[in-house]
Amino acid sequence: MAKKEENKDLLENPEAIAEKVEGIELWIEDNPKIVFGVLGAVALIIGGFFGFRYYVSTQEDQAQKEMFQAVHYFEADSLNLALKGDGNNLGFEQIIEDFGMTDAANLANYYAGVICLKQGKFQLAIYYFEDFSSNDIIVQPRAYSLMGDAYMELKDFESAAKYYNKAASYKPNKFFTPAYMMKEALAYEKLNQNDKAVKVYQKIIDEFWDSGEYQNARKFKAKLEPNS
Repeated sequence: MAKKEENKDLLENPEAIAEKVEGIELWIEDNPKIVFGVLGAVALIIGGFFGFRYYVSTQEDQAQKEMFQAVHYFEADSLNLALKGDGNNLGFEQIIEDFGMTDAANLANYYAGVICLKQGKFQLAIYYFEDFSSNDIIVQPRAYSLMGDAYMELKDFESAAKYYNKAASYKPNKFFTPAYMMKEALAYEKLNQNDKAVKVYQKIIDEFWDSGEYQNARKFKAKLEPNS
């Protein structure tokens, strides 16, 4: 209450305001080191922020240039060159290590995961996919699904089902979601959790009746429910 009264007096009394301002000015005059120290710290923070943004921007440009040849090797199925580089051009591994804060390095994790999966290095593929993230409606669920594939190869069917479910749940659509759901159902079958598999097949039948997976979902569901 006393604080409110003081604030009211300040607003209604110009002389009180002048005294406060004068007091602040005197404090600044008596404490110049503190004032300049605070101002210097603020300037350093602001300069550091913009300097960091500029650094990341230049790193992004360089990383994108380095990615070009690695992607070319990937598309040509020269997987080792894409992953390790050719001595003159960096591979995805080195791009991830050297340009870790960039979008290019993030995407390099996806490429590296795909390569390791193709090469049978399933645990390493999972490691790369875990470091990848995207808002893309196609690429992110695809990464989840590939993680599921890696876990299936490792016979960790519970983790496989988890990531197939994440793939199917990410911005569902009739073009890709049913395929991820079929994989999820298969993982449940491997776990002998046929009730969960049946639910997934039924969801495909009910919600994605116009997809290419519809008929297989009906067939596989019928095999699990022979007396239905």
